[in-house]
Amino acid sequence: MSNIKLNRFKDNLFRYVGLFCTFLGLLVLLVFILDIVVDGVQALDIGFLTSLPSRKAEDAGILPAWVGSIWIMVLTAFITFPLGVAAGIHLEEYGKKNWLTSLLEINIANLAGVPSIIYGLLGLEIFSRLFGLGPSVLTGSLTLALLILPIVIVSTREALKAVPKSLREASYAMGASKWQTIWHQVIPASFGGILTGVILALSRAVGETAPLIVIGALTYVPYLPEHPLDEFTVLPIQIFNWVTRPQQAFSTNAAAAIIVLLALTFFMNGVAIYLRNRHQNKLKW
Repeated sequence: MSNIKLNRFKDNLFRYVGLFCTFLGLLVLLVFILDIVVDGVQALDIGFLTSLPSRKAEDAGILPAWVGSIWIMVLTAFITFPLGVAAGIHLEEYGKKNWLTSLLEINIANLAGVPSIIYGLLGLEIFSRLFGLGPSVLTGSLTLALLILPIVIVSTREALKAVPKSLREASYAMGASKWQTIWHQVIPASFGGILTGVILALSRAVGETAPLIVIGALTYVPYLPEHPLDEFTVLPIQIFNWVTRPQQAFSTNAAAAIIVLLALTFFMNGVAIYLRNRHQNKLKW
């Protein structure tokens, strides 16, 4: 067999192996989702969404859990967005190429892969004990903000890098300063990518359980949090609590709560895709 035929054979082999792996992953995900839907759809109704937790499975609901998840997501977004985007802009647009910048970049990239429970221990020591915030909504939000901050910084830098250099040069040629170029040209052009990265990071945070358990989030909360210093629970913790119960009815409730959590995650991912496509359609260069 000649080298040309051998290379074509390797190309086709790699293509079919990749196709097989893709369909295998989708098939496993589809089976998982169908199994969850079949188990949980029978318990999913308005009463389930608007009821407080109960020791009886037929009376138990997820109202404090999904309200707590929304509290956590909103506060985490308010903390993460300005910090992560500002850090990404500074590192990409103003950072000098020296050993300190390289050290920061390496550490930020490594922090994105640190296990989430490590951030939980950090949040417990700093926010809960040192700052005296306790197991509150604010402590949970700050801890999750630390968790996704490296992802937001990295995604912001990648979105800024995607802006053509000619756009900056054209702005400078018109007499604009560096900040004017960034604010009026670079950020609007990269905003779709930045927003997509932030939303995808938040969709990861909404499913995190380990760091919130470590900081002391409760598994049973018979009330709704009214301000950031209230105690709270979230959907992943409620699901974890129910799946550890021996009764089958609680497993059905857990499956129904997973459907709600998946719907919330898919909704956030859908918003991210819509915003990215909307901004990409507006860009013309």
